[in-house]
Amino acid sequence: MRKQLFIACLVLMAVPALYSCKKGFQDLNVDPINIISTSPSRLLAPALVNSVWPGMNKNRSFTNELMQVTVAQSDGDATIFRYAFRANVSDYLWNAWYGQLTNFKQVDSLGRGGEHAKVDSANATYQGIGKVCKVWLFSNLTDGYGDIPYFHALEGDQQNVVAAFDRQKDIYLDMFDRLEEANTLLAKGDVIVPSSDPVYQGNVDKWRRFSNSLYLRLLLRISGKADVQQQCIAKIKQIVENPTQYPIFQTNADCARLLWSGGTSTTDPYTNPYVINVRTSDFKGPAICSFFLDHLVSWSDPRYVSASPYGTGSIGAFGIAQASGGGWVGVESGYATGHGVTKGCYFQSYDASSGGGTASLQQSKITGIMMQTAEVKFILAEAALKGWIGTAGDTKKYWYQGMASAINYWVAAFPEDTAASQFKTHVSNLANVSENWDESLTVEGKMELIHLQKYYALFLTDLQQWYEYRRTGHPVLPKGQGLSNGGVMPARMVYPVYIQAANPVNYKAAVVAQGNDEISTNVWWQQP
Repeated sequence: MRKQLFIACLVLMAVPALYSCKKGFQDLNVDPINIISTSPSRLLAPALVNSVWPGMNKNRSFTNELMQVTVAQSDGDATIFRYAFRANVSDYLWNAWYGQLTNFKQVDSLGRGGEHAKVDSANATYQGIGKVCKVWLFSNLTDGYGDIPYFHALEGDQQNVVAAFDRQKDIYLDMFDRLEEANTLLAKGDVIVPSSDPVYQGNVDKWRRFSNSLYLRLLLRISGKADVQQQCIAKIKQIVENPTQYPIFQTNADCARLLWSGGTSTTDPYTNPYVINVRTSDFKGPAICSFFLDHLVSWSDPRYVSASPYGTGSIGAFGIAQASGGGWVGVESGYATGHGVTKGCYFQSYDASSGGGTASLQQSKITGIMMQTAEVKFILAEAALKGWIGTAGDTKKYWYQGMASAINYWVAAFPEDTAASQFKTHVSNLANVSENWDESLTVEGKMELIHLQKYYALFLTDLQQWYEYRRTGHPVLPKGQGLSNGGVMPARMVYPVYIQAANPVNYKAAVVAQGNDEISTNVWWQQP
């Protein structure tokens, strides 16, 4: 009897213990390290920062060298300004942008709500932004490499890590569909967290304008292909003639850019990455090329002028420092190996000091450029020139607007208004060196005028100068005696070397479809 009573007491004592082991167990058993759910508001800002910086980085070291903005003084056999570069130059953008594409895919998918989203309700704006940013990066990748993994590229979560390479034409046509979807989604105007958006601070209308302006860029880029030309022309015309349905950039207040507000702090997430990732000695190392500098000087262009009100009194908005002996002296690109040249002007680094203050692109707030209004104006100028939109006088009008916007972006004291006296003075300076608009010029002559100014408008915009030169052959660049690749501008970057081992079957299929994996192989939109 005593034994049975003892057992009964033990059972009664165990019941609350068992209950207490279960109570709250689910709440306590949470992994404090691995995040199993998130929201688009948490992903968007870091994805944008980590997408803009690779474009800035390669603009400085790659686009500037190819497009005669700077000249790295070197007698090496693999110098970019001589149209020669090692295969591993291609790895960086491929790795950086594909990584961020996965994040933008998540911004889009989480914007629909669901099991792994921290918000249950869908948000059309985050979906639209995710789609726009995917098109932005995918277009940069395909313009740089040609055929790339696209339709199944972001399926690592589905165990697909060896995606097929898709044809560039198919990629472009699908990107157009995605931008149509984005325009519709963004038109709903769903509110997002302003702090999650370092580009537009939650202004949905401006994201919509960026989407449609990007659409114009891409339509123009492939408009030379006969099999899609009429489709592209019709869509450009529809966008331009229907501003309510397809709003686009109008002023520099609409520009897509990420402002670097962190000063020179090395811990602020919005510090200009040039401050954090580029040594001051390296930033001012390359010489400025004669082609880039000489035009600015001959035009008395406000972007290089150091005098107030355009400059600080000692240096201009582009941060160009005079040569060590004084004066505005550039270095010609493509010089032959063994013929050393004397460095002239260079881009000032942020650590320099001067009586009038220092303006350096290294710490500038406005170098995080995704797309400028000036680019859109020059797109419209070319479309008008070719008779696709507007009337005969619109080409000159858009050309003027493009120049005013391009200068105003860098020089706040220069109005964006083409009727302003400052702009009229600038036009007069152009006329003094025969760079004024002339209706008697041939189409190619007018294309040169448009694209010379567009060249400066695309300054610091990832690889866009290079892409546009490959598309048009403008502006005409002088060719030095030391060029490789037969003196022909490289047409693409080669695929990263590791792809040959990591994805051999699809890599070989891509080479068969597109052509040899070389810098001289034209991508689809460059082919006749």
